[in-house]
Amino acid sequence: MHAHFEQHVYHRHSHDTYSFGLTESGAQAFTCRGAARTSATGMVMAFNPDEPHDGHSAVEHGFTYRMVHIGPDLIAGVLADIAEHPAGLPLFAEPVLDDPVLFDALRRVHGTLREGNRLAQDEALVDAVRALVHRGATRPPGVAQRPAVRAEVRRAREYLDAAFAEDVSADELSTVAGCSRFALHRGFVAAYGFAPSDYQRQLRLRAARRLLDTGRTPAETAAEAGFADQSHLTRWFKRYYGITPSVYQYAK
Repeated sequence: MHAHFEQHVYHRHSHDTYSFGLTESGAQAFTCRGAARTSATGMVMAFNPDEPHDGHSAVEHGFTYRMVHIGPDLIAGVLADIAEHPAGLPLFAEPVLDDPVLFDALRRVHGTLREGNRLAQDEALVDAVRALVHRGATRPPGVAQRPAVRAEVRRAREYLDAAFAEDVSADELSTVAGCSRFALHRGFVAAYGFAPSDYQRQLRLRAARRLLDTGRTPAETAAEAGFADQSHLTRWFKRYYGITPSVYQYAK
């Protein structure tokens, strides 16, 4: 993505990839890991997979930024060729990095993706991942540590993963989990950073993106992904991704 926003507010969400935002002008404010953050001109936002965050302009004239999403499998493939790197995927300790070297490396990745040159893309990706790991990532156990997920909360998540398009009630989910509705809600938020309903909606939106990629119309996508109708899908798609399903599909 390469976009300018002034009024748009991102709903709290996460990505199933590593996600890096390059603020080119203005400033973006967001919350992540329980604290308020700001990415100003020249800074890099670094989100680990499934790390909840939101976002909005921190200044009146808005902000312009580029966003690059890199799948964990791609990063693992690059790191497998770096002998000095320990086994396992990296974690980013800070959501905002003020590092011109990282900024330039990720901007090169974004540029090659727009140009469509596969060899240049691969080379830029290797350079960017090396820079990210050595300059911005850390893997000590305490960096992104969360309490152990209780069995009942894990059961609820697994159920939502399998039945995200179904109209699941709180009573049904708490029965599957084997605990009270209140205990499930509190435990789910503590473990994953979302209420169960927000997590379910995000699963539906990720499914919608996959369906749109296959050529399904927005109306067909809405029905298959569990949304009430196309307008319902469009409203939430724009709040999460900043564009409508039709624009997303056209850009692909």
